This record gives sequence, C-alpha cells and structure tokens, in this order.
Amino acid sequence: MIAAPRLYVDSADLDQVRDLLADSLVHGVTTNPTILERCGRTVAEIPDLYARWVEQGAQEVFFQTWGEDAAAMLRNADKIVGLGDKVAVKVPATRAGFTASRELVASGATVLVTAVYSVAQALAASAYGARYIAPYLGRLRDSGRDGSALIAEMQAVCAGSHTDVLAASLRSPADLVELRHHGVSYFTAAPEVIEAMLSDEISSSSAAEFEAAIARISS
Repeated sequence: MIAAPRLYVDSADLDQVRDLLADSLVHGVTTNPTILERCGRTVAEIPDLYARWVEQGAQEVFFQTWGEDAAAMLRNADKIVGLGDKVAVKVPATRAGFTASRELVASGATVLVTAVYSVAQALAASAYGARYIAPYLGRLRDSGRDGSALIAEMQAVCAGSHTDVLAASLRSPADLVELRHHGVSYFTAAPEVIEAMLSDEISSSSAAEFEAAIARISS
C-alpha cells in the first residue's frame, strides 16, 4: 500500500509560498540555490526564511548544503540542521554529496539526496538511509531519457526502505498524476503548477452556474 500523496511548493517567492501555506495546500517548502537566486534571496536570509515559513504553517522546509568537498558540505549542513526540527538538508548526488549524506543520516538529520538522475544513485541513497531522493522529471526528459520510467524504477528500488521519492521538476499537473500511477507519493512543484492542479474550466463554469442559481432562489 502506497502512502497518501503529499505536495510541497518549490519556490522562495514569499507571496506565493505564503498563500499556499496559509490555505494549507502544501505540506512544506523546497528550495535550492538556483531557486533562492531566482527569487532574489541570499544565503544570509536562510534562517529568516525558515522561521517565516514554519510560522506560516510549513511542516518541512528544505535547504541545500554546499561546498567543494564533503567536509565543507557538512560544515554548511550543520548550520541548516541548527535552524530547527522541521528542516531537511538537501545534498547533491555526487561522490562528496553521498559521503556527506551518510554522515548527516548517522547524526539524525533529515536528508534529501537531490538531482538524482540514475536508478543506481537512488539505490545508493536508499542504502545510505536518506529520507528522500529528488529526481528531476523535466530535466530527465530534456536530456532525452524516459523520465517517468526511470522514476518508476527509482520508486521500485527504494521500496521497503526508509527512503521515499520526492519528485521534482514537475511542469504540469499531468506530470504528478502520471508519477502517482507509478506509486510516487511525494511531489514538489512551482506555485503555478500547484495552482493549476486546483482548477478546471468545466469546474469553474459549474461553480458559476451554482452561484447564479443560489442568487435566484435566495431573492
């Protein structure tokens, strides 16, 4: 039996994240250095972002560690872990990243191995005890690979472990639906994709009809 689906917002846009958290539409927030830069945020703002999003209702907040080697990644990860009990550390799926992730797992940190592009990497992350892996569906497809099939394989090799796939680089609601059919339970997407999941043209038309009817029978 697969777990119930869970949605995260992949953004550092303060207004969009606030609205999704305020309405309890997402479980938490995922970021990486590229997302922070795109939204005009800096490393120095990470503690304030964590505090803001937890106050707004986030149950998990993800920040990515950095460094040229495992030792540097661990030093920066310590700062992230120290933010609070709802933080998760993202570690890139590199040789140094796997070393750092193993140490972080051993220390009790919640770890996500990110930018996972092969089934073998997924298996390694699971063997090392990472809580999550993040394969990038859109980027897999951009590289000419069958992203859905690869993520399905990753889901399969992680079955029975403590590691779950947290699918990323999802560009449409259809991407989430397709991966759910492959047993994936955790998804992170841009605010626009989350919002697009919640509406349909026919649903909007039906709602307008309901409102018109209630106006007529209330007069």
